[in-house]
Amino acid sequence: MTPLRAVVADDEPHALGALAESLEREPDVEVVARCRDGREALEAIRRHAPDLAFLDIRMPELDGFEVVEALEEARRPCIIFVTAYDEHALRAFEAHAVGYLLKPFDDEAFRSTMRHVRALLERQRDEVGDGTGAVVDRLLAERGGPRRIVVRSGARTRLVPVASIDWIEAEGNYARLHCGTATHLVARSLTDLASSLAPAGFARIHRSTIVNLARVEEFRTEDHRDYNVVLDTGETLRLSRTYRAEVEGRLGDRI
Repeated sequence: MTPLRAVVADDEPHALGALAESLEREPDVEVVARCRDGREALEAIRRHAPDLAFLDIRMPELDGFEVVEALEEARRPCIIFVTAYDEHALRAFEAHAVGYLLKPFDDEAFRSTMRHVRALLERQRDEVGDGTGAVVDRLLAERGGPRRIVVRSGARTRLVPVASIDWIEAEGNYARLHCGTATHLVARSLTDLASSLAPAGFARIHRSTIVNLARVEEFRTEDHRDYNVVLDTGETLRLSRTYRAEVEGRLGDRI
């Protein structure tokens, strides 16, 4: 298996070393460059064309956001911002980062970020035959809709790629995102998410369920009126009569 190539950048030697060592413990990751400022990071990304770039936000020469802005869109790797400050989360979202690690991060936060990154890259390879973060972002941009969902949990703010979401269920006044084996609780209503994610290929199939239509493998008739929706993950969800016409309209055909 070809390893994921990573560039790491941080002006604090201890933080740089700790991040690089965490990555090097991953069996499928190769750190191709350790950078001490934004200028070095930009040059390393252009030279090595990595799959991943872990960027500190506050760095000399260029900060993490300026590094991303200086990169041609087609050459941008999956970006994970690493910072001691959580006020940058919204701007990271706007910069299309796939991850946001708050320093000092623990092993679970790091592993969770890596799971998201791997899931995104795997789905990109399956769906568009390419391993770069720019491809899925470009497709979503063409369709409209957000590329990331902001999920806050205590002092941690995570940016969940829309492309990684299989389905969403209502949980009281909140919504739970299902992304493979991972789930995330977000403080938004299902109605809000359905409206926001419709341009990105999501449809409401039940009063308590939204599904990513790209994940739907088949529809199974339960009786003469109702259907079950089967995802490519094997998950089976209920399609209510109320939303059947909407789903057919989105698919451009009758079920």
